[in-house]
This record gives sequence, structure tokens and C-alpha cells, in this order.
Amino acid sequence: MPRMAVEKELLAPPLSNRYALVGVAFDYLMRFYLERLNPGAITKQWVAELALLSLSLWEEPPAVLVDGSGRVRVLLEPIEDLDIPKPKPKDAETVEKICWMIEQAKADHARYLDSGQITDSLIESALRLAQLDFIFRPGYIDEKLGYVHREDVDDLRRLISLVEPQLFKTSRLCILNPTFGEGSRLVGGADADLVIDDALIDIKTTKYLKLTRDHFHQLIGYFVLHTIDGVDGPTRKPKVSKVGIYFSRHAYLYTLDLSDVIHPETFPAFVDWFITRAKQEYAA
Repeated sequence: MPRMAVEKELLAPPLSNRYALVGVAFDYLMRFYLERLNPGAITKQWVAELALLSLSLWEEPPAVLVDGSGRVRVLLEPIEDLDIPKPKPKDAETVEKICWMIEQAKADHARYLDSGQITDSLIESALRLAQLDFIFRPGYIDEKLGYVHREDVDDLRRLISLVEPQLFKTSRLCILNPTFGEGSRLVGGADADLVIDDALIDIKTTKYLKLTRDHFHQLIGYFVLHTIDGVDGPTRKPKVSKVGIYFSRHAYLYTLDLSDVIHPETFPAFVDWFITRAKQEYAA
């Protein structure tokens, strides 16, 4: 467990107590920013798009297709050739609202990639995508789904304004929201925030500038998953020699050389133990 002996000013104090929502929204906004900063960035489907798969929304589970890029498409209309009936929603109004939120976000995202202008509409879409993340992951549907608070928009604008582009401009590789193939499936699903060249980076939108043991375990866990099966996408197994955390409220990127904490002679046995332990845990 390394020590992170650094002091930095809290540049963007939280403006509300919606810490988790703003944190997930900043993850989206940051990925949009990096996609434009690094035009060759490897992207994947937004987790928010999978909100429509929430079984709490449907009388009958919606039909899905996986297209050629591996993206999941939720079929809200029947396709005659496939003989798939139209799904019956329990809450048609919520399903309609989710579809609008996703389409609005896609439009705002496309305009941002073209213009580079971070508009209030783009930030609001990032907040709505965060709401949809909560539907897919913990299964929570906000009673004010689609509504955004002005202070959260202001908070995110301040956070993104603090990003120093030279910290994230890549020389060869940028993967946004990477998953780890069989490694992710082994633990019931796992996705990281970024791979920038040879560094695997997590984003923390917290007012506390400290490396906790949970943070350290999370970073090493991602590296273990990468060791097992690389990342999904065109670049199967990029070289990763560093892990790190971007503390967004302090505009500080902390990185750690894996050679300082991993012993090559014992690590393969640790990975084998990890695989065995994960199979026990997720088979239970």
C-alpha cells in the first residue's frame, strides 16, 4: 500500500450533496472531453443506454440485438424478419422519457465533438445519463427523472474547466470506459474509466485528496482483470505499466508505477488465486 504524500488545494468544493450523481455525470463529461481531445479514442456504448434493459420497467423483458460493433440495441419496435413481439412496458411514460434522454444526449455529444463548445445542454445531458446509470446498476429510478439542478450544472462546468489537457493528451492510445473481457465477466461486470497510453486511470470526484486502501485495491483489481483478458475492443491487450487516479476537485492526477508494488515472481500466483476466489464468490 503506497502513500500519496501530496497537498493540493480543493479547487472545486461540492455545490450540492448529490455527490454520486455529480461524480458519475463528470465521468461522462470527462470522457466526452477526452474523445474530442484525442480523436482516435476508442469508445464504447454508454452504460446509460442499457437503462432500458431494467426489468422493473417492463411487463415482458425487452428484446435486444448486438450489432456488429458489439453494442446492445434495445428493440422497442417489432422486427418482422426476427418475429420479435413489441415489448409491453409497465411504465410507458418512463420508457419514453428514457428514450428522449438518450437521444438528447447523443445529439448534444455530436454537437460537442463538432464544435468543442461545452454548453449547458451538454452538461445537463451528462447529468441525465448519470441518472440512467443508476437505473441500470443499482436499479434506482429517480422520481424526478430527467430533472437537473442548476448548482449541479455549475459544479460540473467548474470541474471540466479545471482539466489540464496536457495531462490527458495521448501519444498512442486512449480507451474510454474500458471493460476487460473474460476478466469483467469473472467478477459479474467491471468497467474502468480510462486507459491513457500505458496508464489505467480512475476518476474520483471527491473533496478528499487521499489514496485509500479501497482505491488502491480497486486499481490493482482493474490491472488483474486486464492481465486476465486485456480490454474489449480493437486493442486487445495494451501495455499497462501504471495505474492512477484523477482527483477532479483538486485537478490532480496521481499515478503509480506498478513495478513499485507488484513483484513479477509472485504476481502470476496471485492472479491464479484471484481467478479461483472470484469464481467461488460469483458462483455463490
